[in-house]
Amino acid sequence: MAGRRQRGYTLVELVIVCVTLTVLAGISMPVVKFTVKRSKEMELRTALREMRAAIDEFKRYSDSGLLPVELGTDGYPKELEVLVEGVDVIGQIDRKVKFLRRIPIDPMTGKDEWGLRSYQDDWDATSWGGENVYDVYSLSEGVGLNGVPYTLW
Repeated sequence: MAGRRQRGYTLVELVIVCVTLTVLAGISMPVVKFTVKRSKEMELRTALREMRAAIDEFKRYSDSGLLPVELGTDGYPKELEVLVEGVDVIGQIDRKVKFLRRIPIDPMTGKDEWGLRSYQDDWDATSWGGENVYDVYSLSEGVGLNGVPYTLW
């Protein structure tokens, strides 16, 4: 039995396998990060589109005379929460119109806090005037894969 050769892996073979796995992991990490970021950006676009559509629908109802218009709001919601809480329809008893089920979570910050712009604010204003909610944007300081900061989306 002393002449039988033992089977197994040599140290060189184990090192080659470890190096190969490390190289493959190093190559796949940027791809995974890119995919995760792209997924979050798609969620952000969806959330912004949903809230902006709700704001536009609120404005359409106001312009049609179906919702009471507060002075200084120009027919836009006073706050973002109004879209969730609902507003009484003029001329219909006990009928509230809700434009959002909930305020979406910003996937970039992980919070349901959004930057707000009123109709009276400049397009690039960094603080909300408080008169109404004309537009929403992400409070994330990051930059998208397209090179545009999330605050400008």
